[in-house]
Amino acid sequence: MEGLEAGQWARDITKPKNGTWYFRDRNAELKLGDKIYFWTYVIKNGLGYRQDDGEWTVTGFVNEDGTPVDPSVAPTLAPVSAPTQPSVAPPPYRAPTTAPPVQCQPSATTVAGRGAICQGELIFNEEFSGSALKDLNNWTPEIRFPEQPDYPFNVYVPDNTISFEDGSLVITPVLTESMHHEGFLVESLDLTNRCTGQLGTTECRREASGAQILPPVTTGKITTRHRFGFKFGRIEVRAKLPEGSWLIPEINLEPTEHVYGSLRYESGLIRIAFARGNPSLAKKLCGGPILSDSDPFRSLLMKEKIGIDNWNKDYHNYTLIWRPNGLQLFVDGERYGNIDPGDGFFSTARQHAVPHASNWLRGTVMAPLDETFYISLGLRVGGVHDFADDIPDKPWRNRGSKAMLDFWKHKTSWHPSWYNSNLKVDYVKVFAL
Repeated sequence: MEGLEAGQWARDITKPKNGTWYFRDRNAELKLGDKIYFWTYVIKNGLGYRQDDGEWTVTGFVNEDGTPVDPSVAPTLAPVSAPTQPSVAPPPYRAPTTAPPVQCQPSATTVAGRGAICQGELIFNEEFSGSALKDLNNWTPEIRFPEQPDYPFNVYVPDNTISFEDGSLVITPVLTESMHHEGFLVESLDLTNRCTGQLGTTECRREASGAQILPPVTTGKITTRHRFGFKFGRIEVRAKLPEGSWLIPEINLEPTEHVYGSLRYESGLIRIAFARGNPSLAKKLCGGPILSDSDPFRSLLMKEKIGIDNWNKDYHNYTLIWRPNGLQLFVDGERYGNIDPGDGFFSTARQHAVPHASNWLRGTVMAPLDETFYISLGLRVGGVHDFADDIPDKPWRNRGSKAMLDFWKHKTSWHPSWYNSNLKVDYVKVFAL
């Protein structure tokens, strides 16, 4: 392992069990003679203690309580070249009690409302161990009609769309009519009393008119916009993406203040994990920055990873490292993308005639990704930019004046595919660089 990289397994153990701190992976299969390389970092009373270059050789099997397994019932394994040692697990490693504390090394990471941050510090941790939205101290739900620049076909309302299951956040798409009554899409919906959008606009209240119906799907979205924001760092999200045609997971970083403008992604957006739910598209994982609403520059900086199976079949660990000089993307510990701003994102954007690129000249080479961002987790449907018109069986045209209505008219072609349509998030962690 080079330096303090994440390795094949990485987890923060925040609570001891019976006085001992455990890392457990029930899917790992180790053989006699296998070697585990590791490093540990412990924070106690604000001081960090680090052990690097750890190495461990598997010499025997043990039960849950640490006692040796009876050789007569131990699993049969192919011969391996291992040192001849008794089949009893050695005592666990204990760090020397005289180890000097590691002094705080200032990090390039900044956190809104906080002073200096130490390198490697865990600055945000959410395990979703509660049972209701009120248990989330760091998150607030979105309640609004999402609009520009992507105009998705859903409204965000937490009722019946956000729940918790086995320690995971669950966001579920629900047909709007099922929450009200048949024919509701040609009426009106007023969210003003609890709207998180701009009051007095169609973000908070809509009335159907002709082909302009109400959003046919209701979904959920939560953000840390009012509780936690940071600039530069490493964010890790363990999640299971939604399965179903025209569904889009939102596992993003969004700008806290739109310093460079509020339209057309002038101030940027960073996708940590993005894979469309359509069966024909679900093997393609994408991540990276969106700095324009339309292609070719919208997707130019995104990186892709083609999976052996669809990414929505199981949980995966998605990691983004956001530095002052670039971005790196990982899935399950494997790096699949590196984004270098070069002389600045402005230079590339100018070559593609992005009109707002000149706004970034007043920032660093990372502009507009050099300001504070917050975390957002949500689920959205359709829209006018994430699905090209040449995708087979697509029921609407991106520039069509009746896009949402056309989508709804073809409900029988897409709704049956939503049998596993939840976005599930196990945890979110953010570390300082």
